[in-house]
Amino acid sequence: MRLYLLISGKYGSRVVNNLAEHGMAGDIVGMEEFPEDLPDFLEDFASYVPQNLPPADLIIAVGLSGDINLVVPEVASKTGASSAIIPVYDPQQIPPGLQQEIQEAPQVNIVFPKPFCSLQATGDPYIDEFASKFGKPQLVIEANQYIKKVKVLRGAPCGSTNYIAKGLWSTPSEEAELVAAHKLHNYPCNASTSTDPAVGDTSMHLASYQIKEAVKRGLGYAIKSAVVDLEKCKPDQCQEECIKNCPQVLIGLDTITLRGDKKAKIDPATCGYCEICLKECPLDAIEIKNGPFPLE
Repeated sequence: MRLYLLISGKYGSRVVNNLAEHGMAGDIVGMEEFPEDLPDFLEDFASYVPQNLPPADLIIAVGLSGDINLVVPEVASKTGASSAIIPVYDPQQIPPGLQQEIQEAPQVNIVFPKPFCSLQATGDPYIDEFASKFGKPQLVIEANQYIKKVKVLRGAPCGSTNYIAKGLWSTPSEEAELVAAHKLHNYPCNASTSTDPAVGDTSMHLASYQIKEAVKRGLGYAIKSAVVDLEKCKPDQCQEECIKNCPQVLIGLDTITLRGDKKAKIDPATCGYCEICLKECPLDAIEIKNGPFPLE
């Protein structure tokens, strides 16, 4: 796969270095770095389109904010790339109107994972090839009472997963998912701490939910989760507020679904126990409980 990168700032550099360090150096056919101080609104973004572009299959734009993201479809067109990834790490980075304008580009499939470490397969061959190696973290964990070994099957593009995996050795197993989230902050995670109105949570929190899920699945259980009280959950008396406001659902996960009887069901693997569903449920039918909760 031929990969062309458009980057800006420390976050962009961090991603490039991590991709190169973990097996994709030979796939990168070119890169353009943009200044961090570009204005969000550009009179003529076309003047920023790189010249003499090589043929490519996938374009990845990391760390770009505002109208400069409009170069992505142009670069895809000039390189022959049919696919592009523009990760969203800050609510101000790509406003909804700008994202829609970018998505309207003909013959280019563009995805906007929020954040980058939530990227999963989409059915696009080039995006899926990339997502098989980088995106939503996936771990294999050997443990008894303590973590004995952690292997990274798929890591966050920024490199945080490898950092966290090394730091989990000898951690008490029942503390591992919370320790992983703390280590993400210490990395430090470049995702924004500003609440994204589209999901009702911060990008940094969303990133922490992804690494916590990887640890949960690696261990086979969750130590904490939101839980539905089925006696209090009455579908005919609510508007499915829990589903409509769950940040994990809003980025595409099945964290809260409906059972056959239409009552809510919460997946402990992907639940970040953010407590948003507790606040939104009009029937007080949800509470946070300690596990362990075996995973399906």
